[in-house]
Amino acid sequence: MNRFAPLLSWLAFPVYVWQGLAVRRRTERMLPASGPVRHRIDGAGPGIRLLALGDSSVASVGIEESQHGVAASLARLLNERTGRAVMWRAAGFSSATSGQIRDHVLPNLDSEQWSHILLVVGTNDAKNFHSARHFKREFGGLLYALRAKWPEARVVWSPIVDMSRMPALPDMLGRILEIRAQTLNARGEALCFERGAVPASRLPILDPQAGFSTDGFHASRIGYAAWAEHLLPVVLGDE
Repeated sequence: MNRFAPLLSWLAFPVYVWQGLAVRRRTERMLPASGPVRHRIDGAGPGIRLLALGDSSVASVGIEESQHGVAASLARLLNERTGRAVMWRAAGFSSATSGQIRDHVLPNLDSEQWSHILLVVGTNDAKNFHSARHFKREFGGLLYALRAKWPEARVVWSPIVDMSRMPALPDMLGRILEIRAQTLNARGEALCFERGAVPASRLPILDPQAGFSTDGFHASRIGYAAWAEHLLPVVLGDE
């Protein structure tokens, strides 16, 4: 990415505000999916214990039932690939930023031991126009907190998808937010390597119309399934 691109995105901030407010007015407001946020899939031992932690995508916003969300879909794939039992939990919250997960969610999670942690944050940090320095402080602090609480877990971060491909966003707004996303992804990847986490590659968006829900922002059932398939080798360490 051009090193001057983040500066250009700040110069385009008035366009971001103007188009962003229009998108917010017309975008469908969707609730988290119904259904369990914790479940066990039977299999051989030792079992896999998967915690999915993050924003509205972890809460399966965009679909009706949580069993088709990224956490449940990934858990099923882990069970099918390994034959092992899988206990999973999804702790996802709409509009959550990295700092909010660090400060308000992580301290309130119980002390269960998790073998694998999927971290889905960053989209709201980009959407809220957080600077790279701000993101480093909050996302970096979140990684430190995760490593301190679950030092043996494999922590995988799923970075921000290409925001210029989101159907809900007008072309110019999508381009502006994609610059922010690339900036935060680069910083987040460096922090993962530095602080004991594993950054996945970006989820490729091959068909935006099929991959996104009716709000044009969250994943559809097809999108969540593709996301879980994409993450499976990284979570298992087969990448």
